[in-house]
Amino acid sequence: MYSLLLILIPVVAGITTFFLKDEKTAKGFSLLGAIATLVISLLSLCNKTQLGYNADWIPNLNAHFSLSLDGVSKMLCLLNSISLPIIFISIYNSSYKNNNQFFALMLLMQAGIMGVFLANDALLFYFFWELALIPAYFLCSIWGGEKRIQVTFKFFIYTFVGSLLMLLGLIYLYLQTPGGHSFAYNDFLKLNLSLHQQNFVFALMFIAFAIKMPIFPFHTWQPDAYEQAPTPVTMVLSGVMVKMGIFAVIKWLLPIVPLGVKSHSNFVIILSVIGMIYASLIAIKQDDVKRLIAYSSIAHIGLMCAAIFTKSTQGMDGVLIQMFNHGINVIGLWIVADVVEKQVGTRKLSELGGLAHKAPILTILLVVMAFANIALPLTNAFVGEFLMFSGLFTFNIWFAAIALISIILGAVYTLSMVQKMFYGNTVLQTENAIDISLNIKIALIILVIMVLILGVYPTPIFNLIHS
Repeated sequence: MYSLLLILIPVVAGITTFFLKDEKTAKGFSLLGAIATLVISLLSLCNKTQLGYNADWIPNLNAHFSLSLDGVSKMLCLLNSISLPIIFISIYNSSYKNNNQFFALMLLMQAGIMGVFLANDALLFYFFWELALIPAYFLCSIWGGEKRIQVTFKFFIYTFVGSLLMLLGLIYLYLQTPGGHSFAYNDFLKLNLSLHQQNFVFALMFIAFAIKMPIFPFHTWQPDAYEQAPTPVTMVLSGVMVKMGIFAVIKWLLPIVPLGVKSHSNFVIILSVIGMIYASLIAIKQDDVKRLIAYSSIAHIGLMCAAIFTKSTQGMDGVLIQMFNHGINVIGLWIVADVVEKQVGTRKLSELGGLAHKAPILTILLVVMAFANIALPLTNAFVGEFLMFSGLFTFNIWFAAIALISIILGAVYTLSMVQKMFYGNTVLQTENAIDISLNIKIALIILVIMVLILGVYPTPIFNLIHS
């Protein structure tokens, strides 16, 4: 029942919020719904029973509303359920047009993402994959920036084409199951496909997952979408939704088409490493804070994708823990970017400077998040990156050596961002800036505490993903 509640609570809270016209009531109720989801997620960690759910859904297709909550799903659902309360707290003093609709769509997007992490039926997995995109599309197209329509259209085309290819792959697998055919995950695991068949399915499904992550060269929608989307939506897109693609590779490709994965491992790792270096170099040249963080995210996801395809134990453990830690770190960076933009009215690094004099608490919290972004020892990202690079070294020392360049480049663009935004003399735009409000402090302090605790003692996450 826990798995069902993780979907039902944000759905019910989201639908209810649609009908709450008062701005304060809508904010308060949506935050309450997000906290309730977090409580259920935490309770599921302490309980080893009543985690799954199974019911008839579409009998004619032998498709079931089947949910399962294993260690990896628990970890990703926890990330999803932690993220939304923190995001809601950070924007609690902000106002959005049709406030109730904005918060309602955020909750419905959370429910769709939960379903992707929980689905144990291929058709249900596809259903939630699409369901998570619908609220994101409306959030970006209604509350986004000046270029939101064309950017959202590009985002839609990319994801629609990818989803269509994935659906074809899932239907093909369905038709290969014996008897009356089945979409059940366990039945897919029992398939004994030829190398040719596995390569065909891999090509169809990997493109969809590569677009979602995204990795080079399927990434071009991402910087534009992150720049134009409202920052709270960008937090969900980069902190949680990209993990759908990584999770899908781990669950729906590696065990189902292992020969296809083996055939394409070198090719995917090469693409991932190219993407890491390319995105890092582009990030160094960015003047827009949101685009810099967007390209930074591409570089981090590229490392995760490369580590997955090494198929090493170390690399996979690194990916699993890094999915959680990357979500925490990138949300923290987006909160800072949002605060700065709202206060001074610009995201351009060339127009910023001296904020440390005006906002010392914000500066301290950002520096911690920046250190985590470059995987400094004693921050949460260090352990995951160390394990991923270890797996890459074991697989191919040359791939690893080239990928390591991204660490240096990451330090360059991250520390340059901090220096340009917060240090030096104040400029005209930052002269009247003030330190952060209580709600922002609470959100960032929670994230910083998690960064430091998991940096020193990552064992709880390891125990969770292997439970």
